Formats: sequence, structure tokens, C-alpha cells
Amino acid sequence: MFSRAKITDDLGKIGVAKGDVLMLHASLKAIGPVAGRADGLLDALQDAVGRNGTLMMVLGAANNGAVFDALTTPADPDVGTLAEILRTRAGAKVSNHPEGRFAALGPHAKTLLASQPWDDYFGPNSPLDALTKLSGKVLRLGADPDTTTLTHLAEYLTPLAGKRRVTRQVLVQGPHGPEQKSVNSLDDEEGIFDNQGEDYFASILKAFSADGHGQTGTIGHARSRLLNARSFTTFAAGWMTNHL
Repeated sequence: MFSRAKITDDLGKIGVAKGDVLMLHASLKAIGPVAGRADGLLDALQDAVGRNGTLMMVLGAANNGAVFDALTTPADPDVGTLAEILRTRAGAKVSNHPEGRFAALGPHAKTLLASQPWDDYFGPNSPLDALTKLSGKVLRLGADPDTTTLTHLAEYLTPLAGKRRVTRQVLVQGPHGPEQKSVNSLDDEEGIFDNQGEDYFASILKAFSADGHGQTGTIGHARSRLLNARSFTTFAAGWMTNHL
């Protein structure tokens, strides 16, 4: 059983510092047993960034057939337990978007979530874009290599032509009851091109790491990596330009 203090110490060794603006991807299974479980892990993360630091995660929305409500709809189970714990933590802010909802906790939470566009919700002016502008970092705690959500921002920034777009219908809670609305964006489920080979998210992360970027370490039992958000986005956009 890893204590809160042990996890906080591990986070410091990998480079997490007081005041960091940190986007999280975490596998609780990979980390192993933590005192307090997911709440204990979140406590340790808050200790590591301090009162001036901010944590952010992508939430999405549970596809349970109910009308989407930004404040009450649970996080998509596919993004992991920690996202739901962050969403429900006292003081957490959430963005009002059924496809690209984020949660943030800390003094920069409002700035991160303030201007998310309805269409192209992972693109310019999104919480991902705000993360790069705040010199934020991405902390991957044993997460699958195809889960670096920041790669979606790079999809918008790469100058390639013919990127696939999709329009989805969503049911949201409006001021007078449920409303059906359209959302248009790059295809963040099947990819922006046909015949793009193996999952390029994992390939980009591997190439970025092989190029000497990021700091590695072990958090609990999980092999983990800390990335500079702006550097990763620039690298990913360039990789796509050269490989897709």
C-alpha cells in the first residue's frame, strides 16, 4: 500500500513542481494500491502541485441515454476512475460540452475552461490550447500510449489538407428542457485520415520520447512520464505532417 506521502515524493522525483498546471492520464491498476484509493492519489497530486498548482483531466460524458448536463453527468468510464473523482472534488470546475468536457481544479481552472468552442472543441481556444499557453505539462501515470488527448490539438495544427470531419447529434439540457444540437469537429474517434496505418497517437508518443523529450520515473508501480505540453504539441503536429 503506497502512502500519500510516498506518491507525492515520487511525483517530485519525476519533476512535478509546486505551481504546475498539469493534465493527467492515469491507470490506477498500473499505479497499484494507494492509501485512500483514487481520492488518496488525487490528494497526493494536489500536494505535489501545491495551492498554486492546477490539475486538469478530460471527462467526456457517460453514454447512459440521459440528457447531458455539464454538472451532473458522470465522466465517460473509458477515461478512468480518477476523472470522475476529480469531477466531483469540491472546488472543481467543468466545461459545458458533451463531447469534449474537461474538469480542472486549482487557481487556473477558470482560465483553462473559459473559452472552449462548441465546434472543434479540441482545437484552438480549447482547454488543450489553454494548457499550452499556460506552459502546462502532461503527466502520464501508467496510462495506455494511445491516450494522450493533447494529440487532438496537434491534429488541428498540422497543415495537412483533407482532414476528415464529422458531425454528431447530441442531446443537452437547455434553459427550457432537452435540446438536440449538432457538433462538428475533426474525427477524434476514427482518425483524421483513412489508411493512416497503426494508431499514430502511440507512434507519436514513442517518437517524442525517443527524441529525448520528457522526464521518466516510477509512481507507485507505474512507469510514468512528464511532458511539456507546448513541446509535445509542436512535435506531434510536425510528425503528422511528415507521416500521415
